[in-house]
Amino acid sequence: MSDPNPKEIKLEIQLDDEMAQGAYANLAVVNHNDTEFVFDFIFVQPQAPRAKVRSRVITSPRHAKRLLLALQENLARYEKTFGPIEPAMQRVDEGHYH
Repeated sequence: MSDPNPKEIKLEIQLDDEMAQGAYANLAVVNHNDTEFVFDFIFVQPQAPRAKVRSRVITSPRHAKRLLLALQENLARYEKTFGPIEPAMQRVDEGHYH
């Protein structure tokens, strides 16, 4: 018989000094296959012809969905406090934006 009051597991998350500094990214590229999502966080310098991936996160579809829901919730809270965020125009190809 299952325990009606499952014990809560406390998770200690460790963050070393280097990781705590973070990495600035102003572009994200998302790819996926049937078992994984790959998020590449990229820093693009203005007027530079090249950009560098600062971080790559590979995760399961289930965790990708949880990330999406967490982002939606946090963006809603942010906009409630600070007002709407206007999306920037996206570069589609050389010289074209939408």
